[in-house]
Amino acid sequence: MGKPATPRALGETEAKAVLRMLRVSPQKLNLVAQLIRGKKVATALADLEFSRKRIARDVKKCLESAIANAENNHDLDVDDLVVKEAFVGKALVMKRFHARARGRGARILKPFSNLTIVVREQAEQA
Repeated sequence: MGKPATPRALGETEAKAVLRMLRVSPQKLNLVAQLIRGKKVATALADLEFSRKRIARDVKKCLESAIANAENNHDLDVDDLVVKEAFVGKALVMKRFHARARGRGARILKPFSNLTIVVREQAEQA
């Protein structure tokens, strides 16, 4: 007598990884996420390796985690994986204060963001 198990949100050929509380604005993170959407996993890893953006290192780490989840938890073939989704969400925003002239203050916003990467096994078309 317990609750029935929640059905799996993803398909049978999909796996995901979530990276939370990244110290970068969602707008900047989305630029890097756009680089890898829809690409094969090997190509996406190569693009992130040579990207000049600071946050690309963390995105690469998240992608590698999604690949490991696909391989170990769902028995998917790594060579056939494609980045199905890479989306960015807002997390908290730290509000800070910067003293200005004449006793005024300026607000400084330090945003955080979340990254979700979903990979899918896709057989190659001949």
